[in-house]
Amino acid sequence: MSESEPSIPTDSPTPEELRKALNAFKKRLKLSRLDDESSLGRSPLSSGRSSGIVAVMPPNQYPKAIWDKLVEQGRLKYAGQGLYQLPDQPGHRSR
Repeated sequence: MSESEPSIPTDSPTPEELRKALNAFKKRLKLSRLDDESSLGRSPLSSGRSSGIVAVMPPNQYPKAIWDKLVEQGRLKYAGQGLYQLPDQPGHRSR
């Protein structure tokens, strides 16, 4: 190897890729929750119960290595069966 070659592996995700993937994950989670809360099966006179969705399948335009890296950094939690969730936030109730 010459000294001009980088010693960092080229397959490791960049901070920019991680940021974009996390934002895409948060958007998917938010949309899934909104979709669940606005389902037609609920009565319009109900109390407007919040969604029970806590984990979703991540967007498939990003490789699994990115999701594994976000779990390693503590920015996501693996929930099993291909689903991920946001880590527990202080001041938020977990179900």
